[in-house]
Formats: sequence, structure tokens, C-alpha cells
Amino acid sequence: MPMKIIVGLGNPGEKYDGTRHNIGFMVVDKLALELGIGKTDGWKKSKALVSETIKFGDVILVKPQTFVNGSGTAAQKILNFYKAKPDDLWVVHDDLDLPMGKIRIRAGGGTAGHNGIESIIASLKTDSFIRFRLGIGRGTSETEGQTEPKMHKSSVIKYVLSRFGRSEAGDLRHLVKRGMEAVRTGLIEGIDKAMNKFN
Repeated sequence: MPMKIIVGLGNPGEKYDGTRHNIGFMVVDKLALELGIGKTDGWKKSKALVSETIKFGDVILVKPQTFVNGSGTAAQKILNFYKAKPDDLWVVHDDLDLPMGKIRIRAGGGTAGHNGIESIIASLKTDSFIRFRLGIGRGTSETEGQTEPKMHKSSVIKYVLSRFGRSEAGDLRHLVKRGMEAVRTGLIEGIDKAMNKFN
């Protein structure tokens, strides 16, 4: 199997632990545990790669330390360091446009307004990488309790940087587990099988 670089998007630091924007970090952490690598003893910080990484055979797990909006810098440095191609890059990230708990795996395409994906496309000058989109929904409006189809930019930022509520704990565990299983299926059985199973 050619090398696979699996980048979970998120913001570094305790301040952002458990926030919706950090679902990518949560999935790669879960995958590291699933592969038998400890949550703390396996991750290596690299200033040169502006990332925390774990190497497991031909699989590199990555948590960029650039903040989501600068994810492209880390992705490019990692690909250059390992002499990998954009096709070998899999990115795990939150998605507002999918209902909470849904997963979509796709190759290429636009950014859907996700700043991390925008940054990666800009840095690599291509969109030809795999995305694992994990649905976090759009929340509800405080006044009517209805799901908001369109949110103001400031509301979007506030929402993605918020933590999952207590009532969402079960949904969050399920999403992280399924996200991890989707990536693992892609690694073991191939990305097409993962798409068929999880999309």
C-alpha cells in the first residue's frame, strides 16, 4: 500500500479541546488508540512540520498545530517531507452542511466554505485529495429552536468553536467512532469500499 497521510483538522491548545471544529483531531486520536498507539506516548511534536504526528507503518497520522485556517502550511510540509503526493492525503474535518452524525467521503471538489480545506487547496494548488466530512449540523436558533439553514459568519465561527453539549455526548461518541471506522475501512479495504459503506 502506498503511504497514506491522514490529517485531522482542529485547533491546538486546551482552549479548543472538545470543540466542534476539532472533530478531526478526535478521530485521529481515536484511530491512534485503535492502532494500539497511546494517546500521549505516540504523538511527536515537530516544529519543522508544525504538526503532531504518529507513524504507523505506511500510515502517518497528523494533527496540524497551525490552527484550522493555516492547515495548508502543515499539509504541504508533511507531503514534502515524506515525498508523498496530494492523492495520498486524506483529510478528516467537520462539516456544517451535513446533519450531526452523517459522514461523507469524497475525492476532490470545492471547499464548502471550510477554511481548513480552502487553505490546503491553496497551499497544494490542487483539490485532488480525499476528504472525510463529518457532520456537525448547524445548531438551532435560540429564539425558535429551529435548525438554521443559513447562519451569519459570526454565528458560524461561534458555533464551530463551541463545545458539544451534554445532550450531544452520545451523538459525538458515535460520530468519532464511525469516523475512525471509515478511515480504517479505507486503509484496509480501499477508499471505494469505505465510500460504499459510509456515504
